[in-house]
Amino acid sequence: MPLDTHPVNSLGFAKPPSETRVVVAMSGGVDSSVVAAQLAEEGYDVVGVTLQLYDHGAALAKKGACCAGLDIHDARRVAEDMGFPHYVLDYENIFREAVIDEFAESYLGGATPVPCIRCNERVKFKDLLETAKDLEADCMATGHYIQRKVGVHGPELHSATDANRDQSYFLFSTTQEQLDFLRFPLGHLPSKDATRELAAKYGLKVADKPDSQDICFVPDGNYAAVIEKLRPGAVDPGQIVHADGRVLGEHNGVIHYTVGQRRGLGIGGLDEPLYVVRLDVDAKHVVVGPKSMLATRTVPIREINWLGDAPLASRDTWEVSVKVRSTRPPREAVIRPLSETTAEVELLTPEEGVSPGQACVFYQTGESRVLGGGWIWRG
Repeated sequence: MPLDTHPVNSLGFAKPPSETRVVVAMSGGVDSSVVAAQLAEEGYDVVGVTLQLYDHGAALAKKGACCAGLDIHDARRVAEDMGFPHYVLDYENIFREAVIDEFAESYLGGATPVPCIRCNERVKFKDLLETAKDLEADCMATGHYIQRKVGVHGPELHSATDANRDQSYFLFSTTQEQLDFLRFPLGHLPSKDATRELAAKYGLKVADKPDSQDICFVPDGNYAAVIEKLRPGAVDPGQIVHADGRVLGEHNGVIHYTVGQRRGLGIGGLDEPLYVVRLDVDAKHVVVGPKSMLATRTVPIREINWLGDAPLASRDTWEVSVKVRSTRPPREAVIRPLSETTAEVELLTPEEGVSPGQACVFYQTGESRVLGGGWIWRG
């Protein structure tokens, strides 16, 4: 071996870890803390960065939310214990414009948005990634449960080894260029317990910290309360209408309902169980019907991020597996491209509760590779 070469390190660079700078996106939780500690112990030039995404004072009162005040403190403490620099960046304005405002508008439009995807796409993997480059980092590492594997045509995105922790649904919009720069050191671990064992090994005080369950700016999962605060006066009452046209009752705001909902409709005494099948925001109608009306076979998709080896529109059809909700397993489907960023997805087995605003994520059938995805919208 020539004298001027060096073995490839664990992050994929042909130089010593000490000469490899890696920015670690630190939320203050156990996952990103373990990533930072592990890389620091391996000798990498680690720089921790935590984003303050919303009002610091309000956040201090709320435990368990990503990037809240207590989490910033926890991230800083990990950096101090492991001996690497740590910075807190104020991204409140960016986060509000790129994530919260669209969340509110989308929800008011009758959709069921997934703001965590937009946060990864527009804040963490865009602005923060650019900050990492400004800091002259070789790469950026996160605590996401997803895998980056190098294939014949370059880096590929793959679901995590632990299907229960897999976050590929929330990361489908990661571009090829971003994937070149990103690293996901936890994606291969068999379980969350393995992560906590590593945290204990490194002596991290966050080893037993509970996972965050809520969207960071939506305490207790109460979407409607957040929308009312963001858009005062936007909660208008209206009618609950059967799909056949019958008026069955009244509601106090479309934003309190989601497609597929059955409980809490306030229209008891009917012969058949009814579900929310559509939200008509303009007419202020919550449209209900039998469960059979929730079954969807054809799903229109836009804003597609494609990670396949050949261009999306280079073929008439693609046989894949898709997820239309994060909690559901992949189902066989056919993609019919309309352009490089739009397509019609045909589900071979109809799915219930397919909702505008959710993501449709593509997987290589029978394999872990993520081929991208797009956003479900009204046809």
